[in-house]
Amino acid sequence: MIRQIASGAALAALLASGALAFQAMPASAPASVATASPLPDTQALFESYVRTDKTPGIVGAFGAGDLPTVFVSAGRIADEATAPAAGPDSLWRVYSMTKPITALAAMMLIEQGKIGLDQPVSDFIPAFKTMRVQISPDSLASKPAASPITIRELLTHTAGLGYTIITRGPLLDAYEKAGITPFTADAKSEAKMRLTRPKTLEDFANTVATLPLIAEPGTKWSYSIGLDVMGRVIEVASGMPFDRFLQTRIFTPLGMTSTYFTVPGSEAKRLATGYVWVGDGRVPLDRGASSVFLQPPSFPYGGAGLVSSARDYDRFTHLLQDGGALDGVRLVKPETAALMMSNLLPPGVTYTSVSGATGGTAGGAATMGYGAGGSVTLVDVPGGARKGTYAWGGAAGTIFWVDPVRRFRGTVMVNYLPSDKWPIRSDVAKALRTDLARYR
Repeated sequence: MIRQIASGAALAALLASGALAFQAMPASAPASVATASPLPDTQALFESYVRTDKTPGIVGAFGAGDLPTVFVSAGRIADEATAPAAGPDSLWRVYSMTKPITALAAMMLIEQGKIGLDQPVSDFIPAFKTMRVQISPDSLASKPAASPITIRELLTHTAGLGYTIITRGPLLDAYEKAGITPFTADAKSEAKMRLTRPKTLEDFANTVATLPLIAEPGTKWSYSIGLDVMGRVIEVASGMPFDRFLQTRIFTPLGMTSTYFTVPGSEAKRLATGYVWVGDGRVPLDRGASSVFLQPPSFPYGGAGLVSSARDYDRFTHLLQDGGALDGVRLVKPETAALMMSNLLPPGVTYTSVSGATGGTAGGAATMGYGAGGSVTLVDVPGGARKGTYAWGGAAGTIFWVDPVRRFRGTVMVNYLPSDKWPIRSDVAKALRTDLARYR
């Protein structure tokens, strides 16, 4: 999550400073033009990331209140000199930034009374009635779970479920053998994973239920496939396919016209190439023009499946910033949005942070909690995030945050693995602090 000390008032002053219509120029624009940005230090940082070859391109979306969003961008969506300039409508793999969107869908159904926050998951997926828990991480030997998994636990990664990006030992082998791999990176690895991966979200969830948990439900925070399983709960509770629910109940009403599980071929020209760092070299992993994201996934991955633009994701964060409504469209009540962005961890459970390579938020129990699909800052951190900030990131370097108290937000888009190859979070925070200090 971005570390910021600026106030919402400072950002509002910046956005109202006469530069509201500014849109950052492509990398080919003269420097004298680019300096017109209302966020000159952030603009300079983005340009330095491109100039020093950390990334071909980068886009940021920053906003306060209901003033127009400021977009800052530099570079292109791929290394090739002929690649389109990176901009607000470029498409990026947001991976785990899918989780908060899935969480919002769940909160909509909770508000409607179709799901209970502390209702057993087995009410929607009967296979979860008889879960078992690993006795030791060194084997698959297990015992019956002491309590049922609840919706709260799926939303907060406290259900005891594993995740191939962090699980180790025999359980990791069991996950991979069963195809519990709701993640797409490139065509080669995707072809291999499809040999064992379940073909539907229903089959995926039922298969997950056959594998032991890493801990008793509600006793430990551990990054997981909980939001992927939540996608199946949403299907059952809503009576419609998960991806259709997101499209009809969130994307279309919000005007998020560039958010996809499957990128249409007609939009491939906007899709950034995904890269992977191997030592000191960056190599293409998934080229935009022939991307695996142009093909339908095995099923819609609620934890890591979406491609989106900075403009679209800003629509989502703006909705949360404004308490569940945007441009006259209300998706949830203010109290539901506040609940989503509050600390929902079960009693006695603390947030233990994640590896930077996962895209998640660094932090610890003293300062950080966890809401529905994202981290929640519990106290003002000197030189850091303010109390109430809700945030998360993606495995390919994307990040977002929402401060609903001070009503400001930010999104940053890049696409390279691992996400912590460069200190983009702290770099952006430092640049923003410098920019916003001018308006205090």
